[in-house]
Amino acid sequence: MQSVPGLVILYGSIVKKKWAVNSAFMALYAFAAVLICWVGWGYQMAFGDKFIPFLGQPDVALDEKFLLSRTFVGYLPNATMVYFQFVFAAITLILIAGALLGRMNFHAWMIFVPLWLTFSYTITAYSIWCPTGWLAKKGIIDYSGGYVIHLSSGVAGFTAAFWVGPRANKDRERFPPNNILLMLAGAGLLWMGWTGFNGGDPYTVSVDASLAVLNTHVCTATSLLVWLLLDIMFFGKPSVIGAIQGMITGLVCITPAAGVVQGWAAIIMGILSGSIPWYTMMVLHKKISFLKHVDDTMAIFHTHAIAGSLGGILTGIFAEPKLCRIFYLVPEWEHYIGLLNGFHDNRAGAGFNVIMTSIICVLIRLVVPLRLSEEELSTGDDAIHGEEAYALWGDGEKYESRHDSFYGADQEIPHSTKSGGAGGQVEMA
Repeated sequence: MQSVPGLVILYGSIVKKKWAVNSAFMALYAFAAVLICWVGWGYQMAFGDKFIPFLGQPDVALDEKFLLSRTFVGYLPNATMVYFQFVFAAITLILIAGALLGRMNFHAWMIFVPLWLTFSYTITAYSIWCPTGWLAKKGIIDYSGGYVIHLSSGVAGFTAAFWVGPRANKDRERFPPNNILLMLAGAGLLWMGWTGFNGGDPYTVSVDASLAVLNTHVCTATSLLVWLLLDIMFFGKPSVIGAIQGMITGLVCITPAAGVVQGWAAIIMGILSGSIPWYTMMVLHKKISFLKHVDDTMAIFHTHAIAGSLGGILTGIFAEPKLCRIFYLVPEWEHYIGLLNGFHDNRAGAGFNVIMTSIICVLIRLVVPLRLSEEELSTGDDAIHGEEAYALWGDGEKYESRHDSFYGADQEIPHSTKSGGAGGQVEMA
């Protein structure tokens, strides 16, 4: 639900009209490609028998005997675990795509997905989530992917955006959503899908799962409201895009902590996730030249890397020993007691992803260009796929709010319309 249809709809509607097909299809392709790689070798590399301290032995996950046997934790068969962990892997790649919308060569994206899954995601997942992983043994707490998914995707997306290069200047200056109602629908599916994202991680119906679900929604709602209030206070308008950003940062922040913190901590985490990423995006982003230089289309660095790091640190502060004992059903549960473990592991995870993502991008550009040509950037979907999202004439302009970008606007945006024949049809941006 989160990825297909959630992020497919969200990506396809939150971008400029000429990028709707390409953006949605980048998400759909990643979902399919990750699944084949996952059952072919990825799952065993992330959760299989130990190969090296930070990686499992590559192997297929399609054998009937293996799929029907009991998984490494809980009472589920491996078939269930393989699929459940697949959707985590898939959404990580789809989140990376959010930083690259509107200019990445689709052929380069087709190569990037299996390479990054194989050489980056599996290593992080095994190290943190597999019981024999070296960070798991150290006691790092990542309930549902604050490090493995969100910190990784945020840092990798930002790094890849650096190597791919920016969108066309016109798109960087004016990139309004082509359908705000569909954008809200995609965001709603993403939010509701997070119920299974965090609620499913105990791998059973339990009190811990119930707590994780409630904490997830409480933190998310708090974060959305805080972001909305900040937009109103500083920009004078209740921005829909801003509300969605606050929703996402709340979901991301609570993810590493969902079932191991109390309800009051979820409220605090929501307040911080609705304000700190807002500040980094709306204030610091405009002051730091390097952040302005890298074109992160969906602001993935702020909504996932910053919010994910924040969630990991706050988990280290607020994790409740009794709740950790319920979730980590292992003799070493005493290791999972919280207290600022997040700082060291944040740096390790971020540094690894910068290096690995950079290596992958450099290798890919030896084979195909990472960025689309100027002609393709000017045309969009029709040049890349030979298809367009809307059967409407022209690609003109309509009324646009000055709050139509992720980072806000410093000046008023001119308004214009173009008539389309006798009926005076208004063209879509």
